[in-house]
Amino acid sequence: MALPFLPGNSFNKQLGKERFHKSQHFDYSNGVPMLVGSEKPGIGGELLVGQKIKAKYSVYPKGQGSDSPSWVAFDKQALCFEAYFQEAVPEARDETYRIRKCNIFFFLEDDTIQVVEPEYKNSGIPQGTLIRRHRIPLPPPDDDQFYNISHFNLNQQMVLYSRTFTVTSCDSFTRNFLTKLGVHLNDPTTVPDDPYSNLREQAEKNMKPLRPYERRDTLKQFLDHDRKVLRFYCFWDATESTFGDPRELILHYYLADDTIEIREVITPNSGRDSIPKFLRRSKLPKHPAAQVKQPGQTAERTVLNVFSSPNQGKCFILDSIKTGAVQEEFYKDCDLTVGGEMNVFGRRVIIADCDDFTRDYYRSKYGIEDFTPVQYKASPAPKPQRLVPPYNGFGSEEDSLSSCQGLLPKPPQKDFKKFMAKDSGRPQLCFPKANIGNIFSKLRSIPEEGQSEIRKFLTLSDPSNTGLIPYEAFRSLLTGLDCRLSEHEVLVLGRRFSRREQPEVDVGLMLAVAQDLLKKKHFEELPDMTRAFTYHDRHKTGRLSAKETRTICKAFRLPLPENLLGGLLDKFADGDEIDYHALLAGINWMEHPAPPVMAEDILKFDVSARFDAGEAAVKNINYSALLEDVFCFPSNRGDPTAGTATETHGGR
Repeated sequence: MALPFLPGNSFNKQLGKERFHKSQHFDYSNGVPMLVGSEKPGIGGELLVGQKIKAKYSVYPKGQGSDSPSWVAFDKQALCFEAYFQEAVPEARDETYRIRKCNIFFFLEDDTIQVVEPEYKNSGIPQGTLIRRHRIPLPPPDDDQFYNISHFNLNQQMVLYSRTFTVTSCDSFTRNFLTKLGVHLNDPTTVPDDPYSNLREQAEKNMKPLRPYERRDTLKQFLDHDRKVLRFYCFWDATESTFGDPRELILHYYLADDTIEIREVITPNSGRDSIPKFLRRSKLPKHPAAQVKQPGQTAERTVLNVFSSPNQGKCFILDSIKTGAVQEEFYKDCDLTVGGEMNVFGRRVIIADCDDFTRDYYRSKYGIEDFTPVQYKASPAPKPQRLVPPYNGFGSEEDSLSSCQGLLPKPPQKDFKKFMAKDSGRPQLCFPKANIGNIFSKLRSIPEEGQSEIRKFLTLSDPSNTGLIPYEAFRSLLTGLDCRLSEHEVLVLGRRFSRREQPEVDVGLMLAVAQDLLKKKHFEELPDMTRAFTYHDRHKTGRLSAKETRTICKAFRLPLPENLLGGLLDKFADGDEIDYHALLAGINWMEHPAPPVMAEDILKFDVSARFDAGEAAVKNINYSALLEDVFCFPSNRGDPTAGTATETHGGR
C-alpha cells in the first residue's frame, strides 16, 4: 500500500544534493559578451524539464577493439558519394536547366561534410569547392541537429543549404564501410542527361579535322634538338654592285625545326646602319620564286570537293596522292658545308667557317673531317713603327720624350715608396713621444759611469744568460735613472726591443664559442657541408686544402667571424691540409654540443679580437740588442762584470 502524497510522507529528492547553482550561459569571448553555453544542464548540473543534450561525439556504435576516440580511429578517412543537383537557368536561349555533377565527402573523424564539383573545360561557371568542410545542419525544423552517417544512402535526396542533392553512387570503401555498420544500401541510379552538355559535345565533334587525317609529328625532333644551334661564319660577296664590298654574316641553323637565321656583323666606323637581322628566322627555300605566293597556295594539305548537293550538303576529303601539292625544297643541315654556297633570295652567300659544336655535329652525323676555313679577309696591315726623333737640345731629354708620346704631356708619377722611406722623419715630428731617435739621444746623454751601471744591472738580472729580462725590471731601471724618460717613451723603447709571445688559444674554448654562434644563428646546414666536403675529396683521404675548405665555408655562409674561422683552420691543419671531419664534428652543436660559454669565458676570449696577431703584451726585453744599438756595447753573456775597458768606451 503506497503512502499518501502528504507533507512528511514523501521522499525528499534533494537529500544528499550539494549543488544548487544555475549553469552559466554567457561569457566574454575576445572581449565581446556572447552566448557560450546554450546546451549546459539547468540547475545543479541536472537537466530541466524538456531539455535535451546533443551528443558531443560520433554516433557510431561502440564496437570491439580499442577505446580510441573517433578523431584518432578515423583519422584521414572519408566516405565519397557521387551526386548531382539540378539548377535552373532563366533567360537563356539554348538551355532552361543544367545538371551539375559533384562529389560529397563525409569525414568520419568529426562528421564534417565537403561538396566539390569537378572542373570542366570551358564551362563558364565557377566550379571547385561548393561547400567548404564543416558540420552541416539538417533542414528546418531540425536545424538544431547536424548530418551524420545515418542520413546517407544511395538513390535518395539530401538538402544542403536549400539545395537538393541526389546521391547516385559511392566508391568501394564507402560501400564496405556502410555494409559493416549494418546499413542497407539502395541500388545506384544514373545521372540524367544535360541537354546543353550534349549540344556542346556534338559541336566539338564537328570541329575535328576531316578524315583521312594526315598526321605530321614534329615533337620528337623538337625534344631531341631543342636549343641546339649550328653556327656558320659566312660572307656575302657584293663587290659587283656599286660601292660593294664583302659583308660579314653569321648564320644560325636551328636543328629543332630546320629554320635559318642570318645576322650581319657591323664593324665600328663602317658607315652602315645597324640592322637587327639580315634574315629573320624561317625556312630558307633553295629556289625562291620570282613572285610571292598567295595565302593558301603552299598549303601542306590538299582538300578535294567530291560532290555538293542541296539535300546532302557538301563533302570534302583529303588528297591522299597529293596531285595538286606544290613541292618546294628548303635548305637542310646536309646542304650546309664549309666552302659551300647558298642562295639567300638572290644573294650569293659563301660559308667560310663554323664553330666547334658544328664541327662535332657534322663529324658524328655525316663523318666529315675536312673543315678548312675559307680566307675572305685581308690580313691586317702591320702597325707602323713609331720612331723617336733625336734630341734637339731644348729642355730636358725626358720632357722632349714625353712630348713625343702624346699631345698633352703627363707629369711624372711620384714614387710613393721612396717618399715614405725618405720622408719618415716628418711623421715622427708629429708624434715626438714615439720618436725613437729622441729616446736614444736621452739614453746616450747618460754619463759613462751610469752606462756601466746599466750594463751591470741588466746582465745581473739575467742569471741564465738568455739575453732577456722581464719588462717590469727594465721599466724600474729606466724610471729610476735621471734621463727624463716618460712612461710612454719607456713603453716605446720596450716595444722596440721586446720579444713578443703570442698567447696560446684554447681550442676547446674556440669550439664552444663557435657552437654558441652557430646555435644563435640557427645554422643547420652542417649535413650539407659534410656532403660537399666528401664530394670535393676525390681521393677519400678525409683532408682538403685550406683554400678549398675556406671556399666551401664561404659558399654555405658559415656565420663565423673571419678571425675565429682562421684560428680553427690553423688548429685542425695537418701541414697544408685540413682534417674536415674533425672540424665539422667540433662545430656540430646539434650532435656534439660543447659546454655552455660562461660570462667570464666570454670576457677572457673576445671573438672580435684577432687570433693570429694583435697587440700582445710586452713581457720580455732583449737587452743585448739594446746595449749594442744604444751604447754600442758588444754582447757579452759570459762574465757580467768583465771588460771595464769596454765599459769606459764612449756611449757613441
